[in-house]
Amino acid sequence: MENNQKKIYRAVRYDKFGGTDVLYIKEEILNAPKAGEVKINVRAASINPGESAIREGKMEKMFPSAFPSGQGSDFAGVVAEAGEGVKDFKPGDEVIGFSNDRNSQADTVIVSRDQLTFKPHSVPWEQAGSLFVVGGTAYAAVRSVTLKKGDILVLSAAAGGVGSVIVQLAKQIGVRVIGLAGKANHDWLKAQGAIPVEHGEGAEQGIIAALDGKKADALIDCFGSGYVELGIKLGIEPDRINTVIDFEAAKRFGTKTEGLSSASTAGVLTELAKMMAAGKLEIPVARTYPLTEVKAAYNELEKRHTHGKIVLIP
Repeated sequence: MENNQKKIYRAVRYDKFGGTDVLYIKEEILNAPKAGEVKINVRAASINPGESAIREGKMEKMFPSAFPSGQGSDFAGVVAEAGEGVKDFKPGDEVIGFSNDRNSQADTVIVSRDQLTFKPHSVPWEQAGSLFVVGGTAYAAVRSVTLKKGDILVLSAAAGGVGSVIVQLAKQIGVRVIGLAGKANHDWLKAQGAIPVEHGEGAEQGIIAALDGKKADALIDCFGSGYVELGIKLGIEPDRINTVIDFEAAKRFGTKTEGLSSASTAGVLTELAKMMAAGKLEIPVARTYPLTEVKAAYNELEKRHTHGKIVLIP
């Protein structure tokens, strides 16, 4: 993309709040990176539920939008060009990164060099391009409830994008996880050493049975729909309950809401990438879609039943 014959790139855009029907692909001018920036040819960019909420206007107070708007934070790709002063990344380097400008769902992205880390060669592109949002959110959530070896953690949406990473991070600490998920994902949870419990109606009884007379030490909520309140009912201290989705419940019960914003650093990304390279962390990938099929990708995501990430391939 660096020759003079090609000065455009493709990116996901929308001009108004709405469902997946407002999404389209737009061709735009390809700029050069400024000082301290790096241009990356994107190989994979995952999609996330929060992006749907932003596009639908549900998070306008927290994340104001200007139209036309793009989408996406996660990406992995190959460095195409480094701006002035950038010494640590050069054309051809394989990288994992994040964007703060909702524009990673594109075939090219430009970010500050401090939003990148090197991609380990052994990590597949689809997993690398899915790391930042779920990995950073999980990392922050686990840190927030101060887990230690021997603790019992109750986790909602345990087989989802964020939840599946939390399960693996907790396992490394030596934490016993009681994971709420649909039956289709119970085998995966068992393989990770977690105790699966059917979510929805009967979840409280299932958790109590799994505790087998013991007390839960912490709860992380990745689903909403009453799990924060359930943690309080189980006798878990509010400062050891964290939700990444139910902010109203957190306000009502005085629990934590630490998520991605407290772990949005290249240092955390590097740490997580090293775990992946060492085989200690896997980002399950449910399905990939071409960039041009972004509407279908989000329609699949919004069913909320996939185990693992949905990834766009430019």
